[in-house]
Amino acid sequence: MTATISAPAEPGGTEAGGTQVGGTQVGGVQAGGTESVRAERRAWIGLAVLALPTLLVSLDVFVLVLALPKLAVSLHADGTEQLWIMDIYGFMVAGFMVTMGTLGDRIGRRKLLLIGAAAFGGASVVAAFSTSAGMLIAARAALGIAGATLGPSTLSLIGTMFENPRQRAEAIGIWAGCFTVGAIVGPMVGGFMLEHFWWGSVFLLGVPAMVLLLIIGPKLLPEYRDETAGRLDLPSVALSLGAILPVVYGVKELARDGFRTVPVLAAGAGLLVGYVFVKRQRTLADPLVDLSLFAVKALRTTLGGMLLFSMLGGTTMLFTAQFFQLAQHLTPVGAALGLLPGMATSTVSFLAAPVLARRFRPGALITGGVVLAATGMALLAFADPAAGPVWPAIALAVTSSGVGPMVALGTDLVVGSVPVRKAGAAASLAQTVNEFGYSFGLATVGTLGNAVARSAGLPAGLHVVAGLAAVAFAVLVWFAGRNLRSIRPTA
Repeated sequence: MTATISAPAEPGGTEAGGTQVGGTQVGGVQAGGTESVRAERRAWIGLAVLALPTLLVSLDVFVLVLALPKLAVSLHADGTEQLWIMDIYGFMVAGFMVTMGTLGDRIGRRKLLLIGAAAFGGASVVAAFSTSAGMLIAARAALGIAGATLGPSTLSLIGTMFENPRQRAEAIGIWAGCFTVGAIVGPMVGGFMLEHFWWGSVFLLGVPAMVLLLIIGPKLLPEYRDETAGRLDLPSVALSLGAILPVVYGVKELARDGFRTVPVLAAGAGLLVGYVFVKRQRTLADPLVDLSLFAVKALRTTLGGMLLFSMLGGTTMLFTAQFFQLAQHLTPVGAALGLLPGMATSTVSFLAAPVLARRFRPGALITGGVVLAATGMALLAFADPAAGPVWPAIALAVTSSGVGPMVALGTDLVVGSVPVRKAGAAASLAQTVNEFGYSFGLATVGTLGNAVARSAGLPAGLHVVAGLAAVAFAVLVWFAGRNLRSIRPTA
């Protein structure tokens, strides 16, 4: 699936006068050229190289959860320091994602990817051998900034390497599936490492892969930069950080500790700076975020759907994991096994969605996926603690089976909705939505669920969270069916 909004012609690119989807045109003149260009074997080998940082960034998040108890004892980290060790990475990723996506378009996507890989590997070594909590927090902050370069760079390079809509959709499906593979493999690998080595060993898992990327990347990955781009607008960079970081901090703190003055003020200040940021983007000839993207109805719907999935999916999974352990009295390993069917079905969904999009309308697939997600959430909302863990595990698997079309095909729509020269900025927009959605979901739906759990028990909290998700997805079914129906099957 691909889409191209109106944009000036660019060297080696295409010119469109509307939204082009799967080799057809919606509301404009047929754009020419790229549909017949098929990637060769070299591009698919390059995709395997790009999958490494994607897999390892996901894995890194999950192994830290397991390592936290040991490192807290070893580094004498108090409760506040432990929270910063966990959270600082996400803060930096969310804050720098937009900037890094745009920077890659300007200095070169492969160049930025290699710089980020080198920084990620170096920061991982520092984290592994940290001798104090402060040192580890600083290393995790550096990991977050480096991690912000990896996602937009890999995703925009996929857009460069795979011009054919069908192949690009398949490549993005594989790329997206690496996140859930990391979530599945992370606890198992991390548990093995922690049983046989010291806590810092889990941070070294990504170093060999980053070294391999630095060696092979220049030989297999193409370089692309926007030769026509103006200078990076530094005030916009400062404003984006001033908007995103306080909001993410505020919603995380509100989710954790409830209503307090400082987080509320931080979130409010971030929203105010965000307003100034948006006003500035409207005045720039070459903005950090191209707000004209939001003029495309299909793109607005897709980004909104991805936001809902990250908000409600992440929060529900957290409550389900707690349900397994606290209501079903499963061990951490047992709880992980209860989540495994959902992880597996989401991986299959990521891989299957692009293949199905060859024969069926992507809009119909996305809508059908949302129906599955709503159905799974409804089943979870009626999970009976007395019935055991099987019912919620199945319900979560049904929900996860609907994730693939929205995330894989939706991400492809976002990346394909801009000229090639702006793919990095578009990729960063999609990933920022996901990062922010998870934090915002915990702060809103998660806070409500916790309040219900405190008064009526954890199962009741899970029922409320899942019930709200089911209603939200049911509404999304209507919007997706209405706004995405014109998207044609991939060529």
